[in-house]
Amino acid sequence: QVQLVQSGGGLVQAGGSLRLSCAASGRTFSAYNVGWFRQDPGKQREFVAGIGRSGISTDYADSVKDRFTISRDNAKNTVDLQMNSLKPDDTAVYYCAASYVMGPLKTIGYHYWGQGTQVTVSS
Repeated sequence: QVQLVQSGGGLVQAGGSLRLSCAASGRTFSAYNVGWFRQDPGKQREFVAGIGRSGISTDYADSVKDRFTISRDNAKNTVDLQMNSLKPDDTAVYYCAASYVMGPLKTIGYHYWGQGTQVTVSS
């Protein structure tokens, strides 16, 4: 089992940057794929970015490609999401999640979730 604790987020103007971090407990963090998701009130939760166990494979939603970068440090048990060129449409609660199953990062089931952090982008 793994517990995820998120940090970062906040309020930023359009065009600005924010960095989200997800810190995991447990010695087997490197055995999990990790994803970032977001959800706006009244909307479905959507996949934002994912990273494989070793950090080599990544995947992004089309809406954030070339603006967001996901990375991980298995020695520190952390996964970060660097968000650049933020837009008002990026406003949402962001969640990190971990999965112990293999498969496409966008579609695998995620089993453990962070507490969520608000990201607000003003126009």
